[in-house]
Amino acid sequence: MSHFMQSKLSRSSKTGLVCGALSLLSVASALVSDPAWAMAPWHGPIKPFATFPTPPGFPEGIAVDGNRVFVSGPATFGTAGSGPSKVFVYDRDSRVLKSTITVAGEALDAEHALSCIAVDGPGRVYALSTQLGLLRFRKTGHQYVQESYGDPLPDLPSCATAAPGAACSPVPFETPPIPNDIVFDEDGYAYVTDSLQATIFRYAPGGGAPEIWFQSAALVGGGPQPFGVNGIRLDPLREHVYFAVTFSLADPSLGSIYRLPLVDAPEEADLELVHDYAAGEAPDGIAFGKSGKLYVTLAAANAISVLDEDGDEVSRIESSPWDEVPLDAPANVAFIDSAKTLLIVNHALLTGNPDNFGVLRVWVGDKADPLEKPWLP
Repeated sequence: MSHFMQSKLSRSSKTGLVCGALSLLSVASALVSDPAWAMAPWHGPIKPFATFPTPPGFPEGIAVDGNRVFVSGPATFGTAGSGPSKVFVYDRDSRVLKSTITVAGEALDAEHALSCIAVDGPGRVYALSTQLGLLRFRKTGHQYVQESYGDPLPDLPSCATAAPGAACSPVPFETPPIPNDIVFDEDGYAYVTDSLQATIFRYAPGGGAPEIWFQSAALVGGGPQPFGVNGIRLDPLREHVYFAVTFSLADPSLGSIYRLPLVDAPEEADLELVHDYAAGEAPDGIAFGKSGKLYVTLAAANAISVLDEDGDEVSRIESSPWDEVPLDAPANVAFIDSAKTLLIVNHALLTGNPDNFGVLRVWVGDKADPLEKPWLP
């Protein structure tokens, strides 16, 4: 209750104290029993943190490491003939753009994109390229040196047409790989979602070829933009892997949060449903707070859904008419712990409005559940 209201009780007499306390308890009881109060806004105003230059536009990935905030893009289709993918590096406190990492080696006359990113113990940046696989960038002086860390995701045939025993995808028809999000475990394995092949891949410490970690028809996307498995994170106890499915094949208006045990080879029976979004809201990126709450971006609803440890939605972060920049297809979130602030990547995928490309910030009174940042070879 202390987070939402403060009451000044009369100190003039014991009677006043008792009456004031009883009054406070009555108000508290009424509020707790009121569903509208339970979903009332508890966050600060949404403010700009930084713009994301166009080109490339369409930012998606974000990672915070010390006083640096990394933001990657473009994450969109229709990039053939455009410039290279980039990661922009901002100062956490001043919000000034400090440097730009430009991806080398892309075939710019073909589709190319950069989705999500992660950081390891020494502060090296890992980025998922649709063409080049899992890239790593090492800071040397004022520059970042690009390295190839993991091979591109394989283009799997549909299991409906694949040869018996061959690696395949549970999608009903063949689709290309689309690497989307990445998270490390404490041993250095990197888990990568493939939004069009209904697969979570895993890179061993040191990179190389990815292996299939989990597949399921529940991860298959549907609708005009058939993105299935999407954002991915480990829970605070490091017992489960949580991930979003943006659009269900069975019902494209349905999006879900699932979890699996953090084991070497999870099975279909291990898959647990955490929460459904049933109105075409498109859950995308996810992040755990130190509080245990799970923050879920809803790309189509232009909102952040906040789930408690039981998977129940306890609040939403939404734009107000007086916000300078509105939430526009938010893609991913990260925390600035010192300010108890949530950073939100404005992807603006559906509107394509360059004025909305960037990162927003909102006070939530929560810090990050620290991501694993392993020391890798």
